[in-house]
Amino acid sequence: MLRRKNKALIAKNIFLFLLVAIAARAGGNMKIEVENNSKVAVFALNESDAAKELYAQLPLVVKVEDFADNEKIFYPPKKLGAANAPKAANPKAGILAYYAPWGNAVLFFAPFKPNSNLYELGEAIGGAEHIKTMRGEIKVSKAE
Repeated sequence: MLRRKNKALIAKNIFLFLLVAIAARAGGNMKIEVENNSKVAVFALNESDAAKELYAQLPLVVKVEDFADNEKIFYPPKKLGAANAPKAANPKAGILAYYAPWGNAVLFFAPFKPNSNLYELGEAIGGAEHIKTMRGEIKVSKAE
């Protein structure tokens, strides 16, 4: 009898652990796709208000522009609030950032220099190699 109770208790604890893990993951699972010419880059967004505000504006079809020699930029329809967004201090390819003074999102395809007005929104988890060749219009949408 004691053995059955232990098994039931273990099963209950495993169930509760899985339930908490699923709930925690659901709260932080914002992913977006940036598509251009049938090529897609997927980004996992952070939990900042700026990332949430960008996510809320999706889907978008916007013009992507070359800027400098390491980035592409686009302008979301509404500016994002950067109050609690982390600074983009990890200067590597695949970072999605927000440049607050101009209100543009930045897709880095090569390392960059940190800037006090540059806030990280997320990081590429797939297709970062496609950023460099993006031209014209891009479709930015919520990823499943």
